[in-house]
Amino acid sequence: MNARTEPVAAEPDTAVRPPLVRELLLVVGLFLLYKFGRQLATGHTGEAFRNADRVWDLERALRLPGEGAVQSVLLHGDTLVHLANTYYAAVHFPATVAFLVWLYLRRPGHYVWARRVLATVTAVALAGHLLFPLAPPRMLAGTGLLDTARVYGPSVYGPPAGDQLSNQFAAMPSLHFGWALMIAVGLVVATRSRLRWLWLLHPALTLLVIVGTANHYWLDAIVAAALLGPALAVIHPPHRTATTAGRGTKQLVPAEDQPVLVGAGR
Repeated sequence: MNARTEPVAAEPDTAVRPPLVRELLLVVGLFLLYKFGRQLATGHTGEAFRNADRVWDLERALRLPGEGAVQSVLLHGDTLVHLANTYYAAVHFPATVAFLVWLYLRRPGHYVWARRVLATVTAVALAGHLLFPLAPPRMLAGTGLLDTARVYGPSVYGPPAGDQLSNQFAAMPSLHFGWALMIAVGLVVATRSRLRWLWLLHPALTLLVIVGTANHYWLDAIVAAALLGPALAVIHPPHRTATTAGRGTKQLVPAEDQPVLVGAGR
């Protein structure tokens, strides 16, 4: 004879959602610091092009696939290359903001973890941009690569000499790829859907876009992934619970209106 059981919901997540105003100020402050830091790296044109020649030669020595092979695929049609340029220009920041907002609202414990990882990677990347200014491959005439954004649009950059909003010599590491990879990792960790691994398509597509549009070298993405790895190893995500993982588990306990029979179920 078995005692009747009823399902009860698991305990709620104990993670405390950080104050909204503080988080907004923190994120905006980090963004402004990053933009200001990028401006500090401007004016190093000669060094940026010398470093670009070194990176290009190193990739050939390592026998990495040529960036031109990816770009040639995009150039098969105006629509495809325009979509790639649009993805590069329009997805990077909105996707990261949407990722953080969703975690803040639905997985506050994972939000704190993801924000710390992103801040760490961005800070180290900023130091790299200052110490190693690098011209993107679209600026190197010897590569045979086309600046697809300038030719087909849309473009987020103006002429390098007059662009006061961005540092175009900050190719390595690629935060386009680093942030995209963190979004995928964060969503895989914070959810339990069987389809969650499909989020890895985002960094894969981002990699093809940044290389195919000649905004980054392969090594820019490799270095970004190399920075993200140690950050994830040091900054640990919260333990999964019924709510942080997005799927509640149920426990079976004796019903209140039925006595528990000693030895039942043996």
